[in-house]
Amino acid sequence: MNRIVIDNGTLVNEGRRFNGYIVIEGDRIARIGAGRYPGAQAEIGAGTEVGTAARAEAGTAAGIPTRVIDASGKLVLPGVIDDQVHFREPGMTYKADIRSESAAAVCGGVTSYMEMPNTNPPAVTLERLEEKFARAAEVSPANYSFYLGATNDNIGVIRRLDPRRVCGVKVFMGSSTGNLLVDKDAALAALFAESPVLIATHCEDEGTIRANIQRFREEYGDRATAALHPSIRSAEACYRSSAKAVELADRYGADLHILHLSTAHELSLFDDRSLAEKKITNEVCVHHLWFTDADYAAKGNLIKWNPAVKSAADRAALRAGILSGKVDVVATDHAPHTLEEKLQPYWSAPSGGPLVQHSLVAMLEMSREGTFPVEKVVEKMCHAPAIRFAVHRRGFLREGYFADIVIVDPDKPWTVSRDNVRSKCGWSPFEGTEFSHSVTHTIVNGGVAYENGELSGTLHGRALEFER
Repeated sequence: MNRIVIDNGTLVNEGRRFNGYIVIEGDRIARIGAGRYPGAQAEIGAGTEVGTAARAEAGTAAGIPTRVIDASGKLVLPGVIDDQVHFREPGMTYKADIRSESAAAVCGGVTSYMEMPNTNPPAVTLERLEEKFARAAEVSPANYSFYLGATNDNIGVIRRLDPRRVCGVKVFMGSSTGNLLVDKDAALAALFAESPVLIATHCEDEGTIRANIQRFREEYGDRATAALHPSIRSAEACYRSSAKAVELADRYGADLHILHLSTAHELSLFDDRSLAEKKITNEVCVHHLWFTDADYAAKGNLIKWNPAVKSAADRAALRAGILSGKVDVVATDHAPHTLEEKLQPYWSAPSGGPLVQHSLVAMLEMSREGTFPVEKVVEKMCHAPAIRFAVHRRGFLREGYFADIVIVDPDKPWTVSRDNVRSKCGWSPFEGTEFSHSVTHTIVNGGVAYENGELSGTLHGRALEFER
């Protein structure tokens, strides 16, 4: 059994920030204490072992080597749980795959992810879903679960989902991806009435978007640029679809989670009660908290997402929603494409981009700028996904919980460049951005998966379990 002690760090957990240590035994957190790890001060140092006396003083069994990681001056956080990623396997592995993107995740402090069904072929059957679980077990350094994709005619498959194993069912209520659009009222009614798992929706109104596309194609033709994207995939399209999803969830008592809110208007559909009291919740993504429509001039298609990055007023409302409690979860919608694909003309360029490596440091940068406190970053990226999805014993620094832990140096600046992007696509919308924080260690199930720029090469990821 391995034993690791994280000593003298600033632990941030459940609204508190304090100096302390964590003892990891096997895959679990065995002890959390305030102050220094007893007896180890003289022997501190990454990679060293602590003597028998120190082990005894810490209340552990003598004879088992204990590695002590010095976290002096660093933040010690629960591992990030990202409830929305697209890792492109199977079918699009030329731009991303489960191995490459889960590795990028742990480099950024993400210890668990929930991956979307819009692959090729799409994960709309139990057989396709099992193939993804099997592949992740072979190659993923991070913990994992997978959504089943809803279609107009697979309610029979949805009824058979195991709620203890499958994070949710994904519903495209807009034409974001291929043939996964669910647009028949009878299919939506059956889904909202009968799904045994959380329903996660992509909400953009199809009719509104089609009308906007036709109008702007006629007006701009080949001169169209990404600056038109928030007008085409408009705030009105988002609100109409989100309001419809909320109405369906209210009518049928469904467990609804609306993904990637992008507008101030959509926030009016939600309240600020505690997360444990809600059956209708939402997620906001890092790019909608960071960028605004003013950034299209410099970034172009590199920040073309569905739903679109919108106005500074929308961004301000989403940021305020994090503080007020109207925003429930922060995630990425990590969705890589090759740079060649993204640099095509606007109408041809796909939507989406890589974010999983930079989500935590971007949120911590906003915290440093005074947008919200570090405690709120931890709440929305770690605690809230665990609560909303009922993840078994993850998302918190608690004794007896799985040891999914991130250590961050808040004063180790670095600049994003193509040389340090870990995603297979090899680019980032944050290129040229200097972040003040650096992830130094990512621990998954008690094993060091990433340390000071290097992946361990050892797979520690496991399938997530849900307490439903």
